[in-house]
This record gives sequence, C-alpha cells and structure tokens, in this order.
Amino acid sequence: MSVESTETNPLRALSPQDLRAHAAEALTRARERSVALTDVDDEDLVRQHSKLMSPLVWDLAHIGSQEELWLVRDVGGREALRPDIDDIYDAFQHARADRPALPLLGPEEARKYVREVREKSFDILETVPLQGRRLTEDAFAFGMITQHEQQHDETMLATHQLRKGDPVLHAPVPPPSRSGPLPAEVFVPGGAFTMGTSAEPWALDNERPAHEVAVEAFFIDTTPVTCGAYAEFLDSGGYEDPKWWSERGWSYRSEHGIDAPRFWKREQDGWWRTRFGVYEKVPAAEPVVHVSFHEAEAYAAWAGRRLPTEPEWEKAARFDPATGRSRRFPWGDEEPTPDHANLGQRHLRPAEVGAYPAGASPLGVHQLIGDVWEWTSSGFEAYPGFAAFPYKEYSEVFFGGDYRILRGGSFGTDAAAIRGTFRNWDHPIRRQIFSGFRCARDARPSEVA
Repeated sequence: MSVESTETNPLRALSPQDLRAHAAEALTRARERSVALTDVDDEDLVRQHSKLMSPLVWDLAHIGSQEELWLVRDVGGREALRPDIDDIYDAFQHARADRPALPLLGPEEARKYVREVREKSFDILETVPLQGRRLTEDAFAFGMITQHEQQHDETMLATHQLRKGDPVLHAPVPPPSRSGPLPAEVFVPGGAFTMGTSAEPWALDNERPAHEVAVEAFFIDTTPVTCGAYAEFLDSGGYEDPKWWSERGWSYRSEHGIDAPRFWKREQDGWWRTRFGVYEKVPAAEPVVHVSFHEAEAYAAWAGRRLPTEPEWEKAARFDPATGRSRRFPWGDEEPTPDHANLGQRHLRPAEVGAYPAGASPLGVHQLIGDVWEWTSSGFEAYPGFAAFPYKEYSEVFFGGDYRILRGGSFGTDAAAIRGTFRNWDHPIRRQIFSGFRCARDARPSEVA
C-alpha cells in the first residue's frame, strides 16, 4: 500500500478571531495550572526539594521570562520589562543544582512579574497580525510559549513528587480498565509510513519535516508494562543479575544502589510506593512509572523482548493500515478528550491499562498517549531536512548526545504539549520523570503475512 503523506492543518479553518481565542484559551489553561502548582507556602516555593530540580519559584519566573522574551519583546516589539533578570532565568547558563544560589525573584515578586507579562501578551495577541511572519503564522509563538509553560508545569509536578511532607495536590482517581481482556501484543506490518509532520501548526522543529520511513514487521505490547509485571522482574532477582543489564546500566545500578523503581519500597506484604505524599500499595494494573531507560531495557531483556525504536513507536501510534496515512493521534485527527487519554494532570497517577479504549490506534495498541512517557531505544537525532526554528537551543544543541527518546506523554502532560509526532528526550539515568515503557520484538518470518 502506498504511503499517504497528505496532512491537514487543524487551525487553517479558524477565522482570525477564533484563532486568537484558541491561543488565549491555551495560554489561560497553562497559567491556571502554573498558579495551582505554585499555590504553596513560600517556604515550599523557594526550597530546592531535590538537586535534580529547580526551586518552584525559579520555574515560575522562568516561565514569565521566556514569555517576555518571545511574546512581549519579539512578537510585540514592546519595551523590556525586566532585562536585568535575563541571565538569571537562562536555563543554559545555570545548572538546576546551582539555581538556589542565584538572586531569584521572591514569591510575590515572581507572581507579580508573570501577571504583568501575561497582561502584555494578551494585549499583543489581540493586535498582532497572525500572518506574514513564520513566528506568528497560525499563532505559532503563542503555541510555543503555551507548550513551554506546560512543559515546566510538568517539571514542577515532578518536583512536587520529590517534596517531603503531607500531600498538597489532590485529584480524583482515573477511570478503571474498560477494555476487558486484551491481547498481550499487536502485530505491526512492515513497510513505509509517514513519520513527523510538515503541517501540524504548533509542532516544534525536531518533529519536522514529514518524511517516509520504512520499518520491518514487528510486534509491540498492547499496553505499557504494568507494575504487576514489573514486580515479577523484581521478585525474580532481576536487579541482582547483571545478565539482563547493559554494561552501562549495570554500572549505574550498582554505583547508586538502585534496587527498584524510584519511590518503591518492599514491605512484608509486597511493594509500596510514595505518590505525591501518599504512601500506598503499588497498584498492579497501572503502568509502571519512574523507571530509567536502563531499567526498562533490563526488564525487556528479562522478558525476552526489547524496547521499540522511535520509528516503530510512531508507526504503531499513527499508521492507519486501511488508508495508509498517518494520523495526528492514535484515535484520529481530533484533539484529545478525557475519553481518549489520561492527560493534563486531571489525575495524579497513571490509569489502569485498558482504561481508554477510545484512544486505541487502528492497529489496536492502547494508551500510547498519556499515562506514562515511554522510553524507546533511539537516540535524539535530527530528521532529514531538519531546520532549527525559532532558535537552535530548543533542539539542535541536544542532537547526538547520550539522550534517549521518550514518546507519548504522561498523566502530567497537557494536551497542548503532546501529539503523535511529539519527541521528548532525556538522559538514560533519569527516574524522577513520569517515565514507563512498553516492549517490542521482531516478527518471525512465519508470522509475516
């Protein structure tokens, strides 16, 4: 079957007024979340809860600083509000561990600053032409800043997971499994498909351009690996046997005394975990979360499988065998709803596997969007024809490092900051992020039709 490369821009049908309203709603939703995540005691706001993370107050002011740089100064051409703090909130100049020592804005000053920036941004959104310049075409700059804020909101959510003390965040539990028994794996046919995008209006530079990629036939897990399945690996001695681990992974595990997913603890009656200040028994039916790439790779080896490559993951998520085209999301081209995926911090945990049958891909793969970021075996590299936009520091400077690609988003990822083409990346040792995985395997010749 030929590959269908035709893409549609979902914002092109909007009038200029509706496009402005769409961008304003996205910015407002992000800010409401930022406010909720920083609505804590000042002591909690300025404390560094982990050397891996910034103080929450740094993230808050950084959100405002980036918005000022791009929307107020660049897009709006307005006078700078706080040029004196540009260097303080430049993420490339200061490592997270060093940020508490900087002369940061205090809690009230940071809140006042982000409010003032937002007021100017909304004023600019009402007047700036949304055409004639690539940065403003389809309100791209406003979408970029929305995604930046939502990404930092997820980072702040991870900081909340690392804080000590009683819970300060609350949310209802996600829906239970609604799919009934599911097959363990799904067959993905070999052949070419369209990977990446050239039309998605708010897609970032590393997702572009759309290009044809061929993969061999393979099988992929129907759902992410569950806590129950992962506990079997633990209980079988998987963390004590180097044969399942890469040399680098075993070295890191041994040096740091890692013996379970982060936040897990073995009690007399089984495995327990700490989740946003709540100590609870590990739920067997939920996807495992807070595991590194090394841990995911070791589990896959123990299970006689492997991690999927990034192209395999995207084909499983987007390819429609009936039409040959690649969808925006596994379920189709429409935006995510609460029936499709566990996104947007509506819940403070992954949902049970099988909880979102409406979000399955045409091939029958479930929960590819939301719940947990999924490690792949691929490094972070540019697509053929890549062009940095609007600045090299978003993607280009990270290409070729030791990073591994994660796909699909988590329960802490907002719908504005995820899609079937979205690429996340991190060091293979990272465990404080909301990361899980699913496994894959090569198809045997007898299994290929």
